[in-house]
Amino acid sequence: MTMNFYKYQGTGNDFIIIDNRSLLFDKTNGKNIAKLCDRRFGIGADGLILLENHPDVDFRMVYYNADGNESSMCGNGGRCITAFAKFLGVIDSTTTFEAIDGMHKAQVNESKVSLQMKDVSNIETFETHSFLDTGSPHHVQLVNNLKDFDVKTNGEKLRYGSPYKEAGSNINFVNQISDSKFAVRTYERGVEDETLSCGTGVTAVAIAMHKTGKTNSKKITLETEGGELKIAFEVSENGNYHNIWLIGPATQVFKGETSW
Repeated sequence: MTMNFYKYQGTGNDFIIIDNRSLLFDKTNGKNIAKLCDRRFGIGADGLILLENHPDVDFRMVYYNADGNESSMCGNGGRCITAFAKFLGVIDSTTTFEAIDGMHKAQVNESKVSLQMKDVSNIETFETHSFLDTGSPHHVQLVNNLKDFDVKTNGEKLRYGSPYKEAGSNINFVNQISDSKFAVRTYERGVEDETLSCGTGVTAVAIAMHKTGKTNSKKITLETEGGELKIAFEVSENGNYHNIWLIGPATQVFKGETSW
């Protein structure tokens, strides 16, 4: 069988996106999904996303990591599928859709897509790092000399180490640039390597930096290897983070046809 696909990227975090409203794509074949994501033997991507019909909202987002396994929420993927839905004519400029972590609102303004993330209430802070779930689990750690830091080796150790063990965590290494600007490099589980950007990761970094007093700003700029993202949020009196928005570009790179 042949199927049309589209390639999108959001600050270098790239995805194969397929219109699966007809439900023809075989979601049970994880090996094939991994092959499609392979950068040498397939199309190449950090993950694969399916756009499907939903009975109550505009669409459903189904996300698979590059290893072929269905994964937790992907923020940049959510922004890219929103741009794709607009391209298909499924939405106009605003949308509500369902992902694995629940409902999300999003809006498109030319090439910029803003995605509302889930509320965050539980943030664990330690002497060396913070841990929180922004739709996916994230370890956040300040380091020196981020530019030359070995993200893959150090990220791999933490991803499989205690206390994360089998379930694992995404690992974010951070350097503060100014009061409201941070550089971030992320090791992503499921990709098992550094990615150029991670949407749930920069969301976690912004919240962790605010929670630990590294910034007082509620509008934070994150410099990733693939470009710039912004996070805006509000904080309630009890310390819960809500109305969290992930903002940045989402671009269609190319389209094609693949056999599987």
